[in-house]
Amino acid sequence: MPSLLDIRRRIRSVKNTQQLTKAMKTVSAAKLRRAQERVMSARPYADQLRNVLGNLAGRVENIEHPLLEVRPEERILLVVVTADRGLCGAFNSNLTRTAQNFLRDHASQQATLYPVGRKGRDFFRRREAPIASDFVNFFNKLDYGHAREIAQQIIELYTQARVDAVYIVYNEFKSAIQQRITLEKLLPLGRAELIQPESPIEYIFEQPPQQVFDRLLPRYVEIQVYRALLESVASEHGARMAAMDTASRNAGDMIESLTLNMNRVRQAAITREIIEVVSGAGAL
Repeated sequence: MPSLLDIRRRIRSVKNTQQLTKAMKTVSAAKLRRAQERVMSARPYADQLRNVLGNLAGRVENIEHPLLEVRPEERILLVVVTADRGLCGAFNSNLTRTAQNFLRDHASQQATLYPVGRKGRDFFRRREAPIASDFVNFFNKLDYGHAREIAQQIIELYTQARVDAVYIVYNEFKSAIQQRITLEKLLPLGRAELIQPESPIEYIFEQPPQQVFDRLLPRYVEIQVYRALLESVASEHGARMAAMDTASRNAGDMIESLTLNMNRVRQAAITREIIEVVSGAGAL
């Protein structure tokens, strides 16, 4: 049985851990509010850009673009968006598990990975998975330039026919306590998804529609990557806040259990001392 001093030391250690987890929960809650605002602002922009592209695609006959070229999927690139840090529950493990299942399902094809986030990169490096490139340590200062850089590399690989399809897996933000694993196909862009049968808004374009379409299509890929990154950041803060809340409550339960055990040990020691005193007095 541990001594009274050992139990007190452990209680002090757990209390320090509880203070740390509560502080991390508070920080994540503050960051979550800002990240959630950015996500809610990016979603309408991405939807509206899709509507504009659909309007353009409906005006251009025999529309052609390298990003719309469909090829047999013999070489696949999977972009895995994880976090740079841990302590966020099953946030990273669910993503890596989904990526592993994707690689297993496409074992007959040549699949390579593009990890975005240090956790995903380190995970697949340890397993010697085929990694084309990686992008890490930028989520603390995420801006549109990071998404543009990632999208440009993806577009270059696809237009040069080095890959035949590009998929992305990330955590879609639903709420502070709910995130959904999302697997989407980035390239090639589906014509059916862009062409709309009816458009409620009649746009007036100064330049030819094909020229505007050629300029907006790469921008649309950038926006899709940027939205996925924002969704992942908000989901990470939500997952970390929930994980730290659970850790704080578990620490409280442990402190309560250790305190009860300490009281029992102290009571047993006091009872033993009383018995020794009474026994000594009886002997006299």
